[in-house]
Amino acid sequence: MNNNFLTPRERQIFELLVKQYDTDTIAKRLYISSKTVRNHISNVIQKLGVKGRSQAILELIKMNEIKI
Repeated sequence: MNNNFLTPRERQIFELLVKQYDTDTIAKRLYISSKTVRNHISNVIQKLGVKGRSQAILELIKMNEIKI
């Protein structure tokens, strides 16, 4: 898959999720609301057709979209 699967913001969020940051911490670090963080995560989960954050992270790593 090409490197444009994730938007830059989605990539930022998932890179922080991989580092064990929670939704509220990610929101504060990126100066956006927690709801916006959750919306980005939901969008990626839908794009991937997976059931949750953990599966999304695993798929994104397999696709070389994010690194551990």
